[in-house]
Amino acid sequence: MRNKKIKVEPAAVGKGNSRRKFLKLSGLAVAGTGLLLSCSSDDDGGNPNPDVFDLGGGDLGVLNYAYALEQLEAEFYTRVVNGSYWSSAATEEKNILEDLYNHEVNHREFFKAALNANFSADVVLPAQLEFDFSSVDFNNRNSVLQTAMVLEDTGVKAYNGAGKIIETAAYLVIAGKIVSVEARHAAAIRSIIGGDMDDFKLFSGDDIVDANGLDGAENPSVIIQAAGGFIVTPFTANQLP
Repeated sequence: MRNKKIKVEPAAVGKGNSRRKFLKLSGLAVAGTGLLLSCSSDDDGGNPNPDVFDLGGGDLGVLNYAYALEQLEAEFYTRVVNGSYWSSAATEEKNILEDLYNHEVNHREFFKAALNANFSADVVLPAQLEFDFSSVDFNNRNSVLQTAMVLEDTGVKAYNGAGKIIETAAYLVIAGKIVSVEARHAAAIRSIIGGDMDDFKLFSGDDIVDANGLDGAENPSVIIQAAGGFIVTPFTANQLP
């Protein structure tokens, strides 16, 4: 049994939170000031609708895209750990969800730091997107876990599908590290739902792993449409496949 303190952020959109100076991602520690990489300024053009924020193309587009998804997951788990289901869950289950909360907040903060270190503010996705979780009962175990499974499975497909767009090797390495963590999350949630690690059909069924033993991969346009039911803040992804 672990005796850890969890720092729960306010779930309300729009409230500022202190930012970690150092972010830990699957064993990788990076400082915001150390994220400066050479990126093409051409990535910030090509938005046919200037009234709606566009994610952009190339590395900028992928980072903004990942930032949007990590904001979504971080906000979801923030609400989970503020709900009565989490507070009354079994110890091990509670610890797993606490870990997922911490990971997703760190992922969100990493992308925020990377974007702000490499691009001008006008092409960086807003830091506090608005989400609609009215379809989720955060006091109900089944509602929380089923939603978590959808979000984690979708996250794995998102990173796998975006890898081909990434232009900078350092970003590709980090994306590979993050997707492996997202896959662990997906497996953990499916294990909790199944109630038994031996439930292999749920844990690694053909709905997520194909006949070649590979996870799914989807283009950003497919993922954004799938996640659209939770995202209120409008944005476009006209420069991403």
